[in-house]
Amino acid sequence: MLDWLIVGGGIHGVHLACVLLGKAGIASERLRILDPHETLLARWETCTAATGMEFLRSTSVHHVALDPHDLWYYAKRYGYGERAFFGRYQRPALNLFRDHSRAQVAAFGLDRLHLRGRATALQRTETGWGVECDQGRLEARRVLLAISVSEQPRWPAWAATLRAAGGPVWHLYEPGFHPDALPREGALAVIGGGISAVQVALALARNAPGRVTLLMRHALRIADFDSPPGWIGPKELRRFLAEPNLERRRAMIVGARQPGSVPDDVARSLRRAEQQSLLQVRLDHVQRAYLQTDGTVDLELTRGVLRTHGVLLATGFEQHRPGGAWLDAAIAANDLPLAPCGYPRIDRALRWAPGLYVTGALAELELGPVARNIVGARHAGERLAAAAAG
Repeated sequence: MLDWLIVGGGIHGVHLACVLLGKAGIASERLRILDPHETLLARWETCTAATGMEFLRSTSVHHVALDPHDLWYYAKRYGYGERAFFGRYQRPALNLFRDHSRAQVAAFGLDRLHLRGRATALQRTETGWGVECDQGRLEARRVLLAISVSEQPRWPAWAATLRAAGGPVWHLYEPGFHPDALPREGALAVIGGGISAVQVALALARNAPGRVTLLMRHALRIADFDSPPGWIGPKELRRFLAEPNLERRRAMIVGARQPGSVPDDVARSLRRAEQQSLLQVRLDHVQRAYLQTDGTVDLELTRGVLRTHGVLLATGFEQHRPGGAWLDAAIAANDLPLAPCGYPRIDRALRWAPGLYVTGALAELELGPVARNIVGARHAGERLAAAAAG
């Protein structure tokens, strides 16, 4: 039997595996990471590469290594140069962050601990938990659910209807999407108003100047992060954790989030590209979409019609609890406690039940609005290291 089984091999799963091995002293033969992809971090790498981003939105001290300054040391050691970090918050370049993350996977031997499979059921046992997956059954004294929202991209109803009719519409974050799938000729419409939409529109416009229209519901919203910086550290979290009512905590999370926002440098890049006629920005939203006999699509807006040869959604993710049907069934079968919003009711150690822990979105009623982000993984690591040592 394993001591720890981590379900999910993204940023959270990898960082927390490093924490358990490097801080809590868990032996590597007693820990495994269950993830359906060919390699750890594969889903994260696919999603970030698809946006065309150059720099992450996080700071230089938020990454998967244990030492907060490790990314900076790594950049200096391997000569990443002046373009390794950007701006007042020293946001890391995507290629640097990716290489550093892979180096941590190698340093801790996490690739050897990776079990390729997808969780399908969770049952309480006399000595811990059993996890069913498409490779069989795994048992562990402690299970950590490191499940992200990355497999639930948000599809507007009109876009789902268009896809069902065979229309040329894709979601930036749907499994298997690659920009090469987009039409090589004709107009392209990118739908969305946040950083991913702006980044992918800019990347497409650089390769296909004049073909791209970015369709946004609202004018640019400028923010350094997707929640105010005070939530990164104890300033806001102290107030959050002092609130015992989980409904009020949920309201604080919703109020703190800044969806559909972009950092100032990304906004300036968009304005510059628009001035140079590399792309067009329209403030409007789609009411209906019509597939034409020639394969083009007419997007009916509140003010006019936009004809396009391909539609790319950058509309983010559904905000409901991640995990899907198998986790729903596990909650019912094991009587796992939920808050009124449907998310786990957990303690300070991120424990949902004896031997069952959560991180990421599942832990946001304890970690606040940054729970899903890289900094949320680091906050979770601090809690989990203490719990594992206890």
